[in-house]
Amino acid sequence: MAVRVQFENNNEVGVFSKLTNTYCLVAIGGSENFYSVFEAELAETIPVIHASLAGCRIIGRMCVGNKNGLLVPSTTTDDELQHLRNSLPDKVKVQRVEERLSALGNVIACNDYVALVHPDLDKETEEILSDVLEVEVFRQTVAANTLVGSYCSLSNRGGLVHPRTSIQDQDELSSLLQVPLVAGTVNRGSEVIGGGMVVNDWSAFCGLDTTSTEISVIESVFKLNEGTPATITTEMRSSLIESMS
Repeated sequence: MAVRVQFENNNEVGVFSKLTNTYCLVAIGGSENFYSVFEAELAETIPVIHASLAGCRIIGRMCVGNKNGLLVPSTTTDDELQHLRNSLPDKVKVQRVEERLSALGNVIACNDYVALVHPDLDKETEEILSDVLEVEVFRQTVAANTLVGSYCSLSNRGGLVHPRTSIQDQDELSSLLQVPLVAGTVNRGSEVIGGGMVVNDWSAFCGLDTTSTEISVIESVFKLNEGTPATITTEMRSSLIESMS
């Protein structure tokens, strides 16, 4: 299910949150309403952690992560780093990265297996990325934009890319990522997909302006209607019981 949410009247949900299959980070200083939407959907399965990075609330654009790890910019304070390490599941590795393109969320898009990165990303950062997040790294653009993290959103089940991504590019990216891709928008026509939404394998959050058409595209490409982990087991159980009785 894709859920609409706002951060202080702002629809750029992907700027103020980071969602993976093992944790969710949300910016501090938002309204209770913002947190409760995330907690209602996620709290039973993964921790929802209130955090800031380098004193900023735009955490979704500053860090990059997946189920294996989280990379944060070098400006992250020791206290913030300690808070993340204490709050994240034990198996999630956290590391600071010295990188000129410090808004990591804008220049890297990844799921649990593959990362697309800005063509000018440091070689060192690329190596840290593949070590900590355990992903294969490809230098790419999305619709001729180098900010791959801003213009696409990926999970292990699908991806939404900038609406002007050519069919040829979609095919190329899709074969690198090994997931189906669709070109689309969020927040009533916004091209900044990464800023407008966050997604993992069973849930998505997008800005309040997102239209029902956009939501249905998101739900179909990310295969969200196939149920949350909890409902999958209950549905399987009930169907098993039915078939046995």
